[in-house]
Amino acid sequence: MKILMIGNSYTFFNDLPGLLAKKLGAEVRGNLKGGASLIDRLDPASELGQECMKLLSEKWDYVVLQDHSRGPVVRSEDFYRAAAELCALARKAGAVPVFYSTWAYQKGGPTGNAFGMDYGEMYRALSAAYAKAASDNGGLVAEVGKAFYESDDVDALFDPDGSHPSPAGTELAASVMAEVIRRNAG
Repeated sequence: MKILMIGNSYTFFNDLPGLLAKKLGAEVRGNLKGGASLIDRLDPASELGQECMKLLSEKWDYVVLQDHSRGPVVRSEDFYRAAAELCALARKAGAVPVFYSTWAYQKGGPTGNAFGMDYGEMYRALSAAYAKAASDNGGLVAEVGKAFYESDDVDALFDPDGSHPSPAGTELAASVMAEVIRRNAG
């Protein structure tokens, strides 16, 4: 199984690609850059966009799509456009698109409420945006944000910055993603 992960620091913190590879016995590669959004991958003039297009010209079984931490909420038009275009490219590469639905900033953490939404509002907005993108484009959703939200010890899932995952948060993300892919692979 070959998996391409397109994302940013939420994907590369604590080596999520490596954990996912171990859980699934898969080859996992990435188009990853801190702070990047999915829309950045569509810029043919950027190195990131060129690398993404080159990777998407290869054969994949799954392409995991993860946007900027608040991108689906504050730049929804860009998010939905990029989701549609990247899903079309993923399908052309033989892949099933998987949306990596991320979490809200840590409740009471240093990043929380940074753009006028509390923890619950941000979680619901992100979850709805990723679900819509998956539904609109025939993709799967790995509801990592929901797993964070429903955790009995959610604070243990965050890095001290209140945004990125701790090693436990990355482990949870890999488990949720692996389960979604296993179910789909049958």
